[in-house]
Amino acid sequence: MKMRAAVCVRPGGPEVLEIREVPIPAVRPGWSLVHVRGAGLNRAELRTRQGHSPTVTFPRVLGIECVGTLAESTDPALTEGTTVAAVMGELGRQFDGGYAEYALVPNALLMPVETTLPWPELAALPETFMTAQGALDTLDLEPGHRLLIRGGTSSVGMAAASLAAAYGIETAATTRHESKLTALTTDHALIDGGASLTESIRAIWPSGPDHVLDLVGASTAVDSLSLVRRGGTVCVAGSLSGWVIPDLEPIAMIPSGTKLTAFHSDTLKGNAPVLQRIVDAVEAGRCESHLDRVFALDDIAAAHRAMEADEGAGKFVVVP
Repeated sequence: MKMRAAVCVRPGGPEVLEIREVPIPAVRPGWSLVHVRGAGLNRAELRTRQGHSPTVTFPRVLGIECVGTLAESTDPALTEGTTVAAVMGELGRQFDGGYAEYALVPNALLMPVETTLPWPELAALPETFMTAQGALDTLDLEPGHRLLIRGGTSSVGMAAASLAAAYGIETAATTRHESKLTALTTDHALIDGGASLTESIRAIWPSGPDHVLDLVGASTAVDSLSLVRRGGTVCVAGSLSGWVIPDLEPIAMIPSGTKLTAFHSDTLKGNAPVLQRIVDAVEAGRCESHLDRVFALDDIAAAHRAMEADEGAGKFVVVP
C-alpha cells in the first residue's frame, strides 16, 4: 500500500521537498505505525533541509514530531486507535518522520494522550510546549521571579510565556519586529534592538531579570549573560541564530556567579505525563496553544518558505 509524503530529496531550498507516493512502512518488532493527523513544523527541520545536519542522509521524510492514532501497534500497553504523540529520538533524522500520512515510530517514543483538542491544535503542542516546560524547569523558576524571554514570538517563546504566566512569573519577552509586538502577551513586550534592549530591561528591572530564556541562541547568548542579574541564570534552548557561539571565552564572558545552561528537548522524549499535563492546561484555558497557521501537505514548501522568512508568530502545523 502507498501513502503520500513530503520527501526531502537532497539538501537545499524549500523546492527540495517533493510530494511523493511511497510505500507505507512495514511494522517490525519494537515499532508501531502511526496514522499521522498533524505534525508541528520546527526550525530544526529547516536546518536539516538546508544541509546542516551531517548525520542525516537523503532522501528523508523530515518531521521531528507528530500526533495521530495508532494504525498498528506492537506495544502491548497501547491498542490500535489510541491517540499518541511522538517527539525527537531521531524521528525525521535517522528514520522518516512526521511529514507523511503514516510514520513508523519506536515504541519508546510513543506518548498516549487523552484529549478533545482538534488535531491541528494538538499538533501544535508536543515539541514546542515540552521544550518550553523543560527549559523553565531547568531555570528552576519560582513565583515572584522575573523572566526575560528572547525570541518571544517563536512558538517555544509563546509557549514559555503562557506556562510562566500560569506559574505566577513576571515575564518580559522580545521580538525584533515591531509588527509582532502585539503578539506578545507577556507583562512587558520589548523590541530586541541590541544596546537599546539593555536600557529597556533596566527601566523595568534595574538589577536585571532573575532568568533569561534565550531562544535566539548563539548570537545573543553572551549578551544575555550581561542582561541577567548577577548570580542569575541564562538558559539557551533555541537556535534561531544557529548552534555555535563563536570565540566563547567563559572567564571573560560569564560574570562571576552567573550561570549559563541549556535545555535540549530530546531529554523529554516519551514523557507522556508532561505532555498530558500540557494538553490538560490548554483544554482548561490556562494556556493557549499559539497555533499560528495550518498547512496542507501539498503546501509544505510554502510552509518552509514562511518559516525561513520568519513570518510566524506562533506554531506552524502541517496536516497530511
